[in-house]
Amino acid sequence: MSLNTNGPPAVESAYVEHIDGLYGYALVLTRSRSEADDLVQETYVRAIGAMGRLRVDSNLKGWLFTIMRNIWFNQSRQQRRARLVPLPENESAMHMAETTENPYAFYVSKMEREVVRQAIHQLPVDFREIILLRDFEDLSYQEIATKLNRPVGTVMSRLARARAKLRTLLSGTFIISDFVRNETE
Repeated sequence: MSLNTNGPPAVESAYVEHIDGLYGYALVLTRSRSEADDLVQETYVRAIGAMGRLRVDSNLKGWLFTIMRNIWFNQSRQQRRARLVPLPENESAMHMAETTENPYAFYVSKMEREVVRQAIHQLPVDFREIILLRDFEDLSYQEIATKLNRPVGTVMSRLARARAKLRTLLSGTFIISDFVRNETE
């Protein structure tokens, strides 16, 4: 894939380096593969057009995520309808069990990931978004605060509330799977 950035290959590879994370985030925002494709494409079109204004010491990843989020918000406002944020279905974002060592552990791990994904789908959009940015995209509190235009303290407390709510949703689930796992060992 060539982005045709009209810049040196290092610039193009820096853009490509973040495409998977952007696509996962686009899936979270749009809940549609085709809309996610369009959102990633629009993000790169705008980023390439604005590349000349980007400072050399800028955080490219954060800049791209901010562009994407702003595009999505503008599109959402224009469509005047509520949107839900799902988790990406990209398994590379999750830690997978080693299948060659223990197929049962792999199966249980896959089932647990699905249960967690479903629980996260039940969270309010603000909680889902902040969990994705922190726990899946590994952005710092400051980067999240900048993207969401919120104080760092708000980001931290919202993340704590989101994790607490998620813990409540999952509280009985893994007790059962731990029991089943212990019984089969």
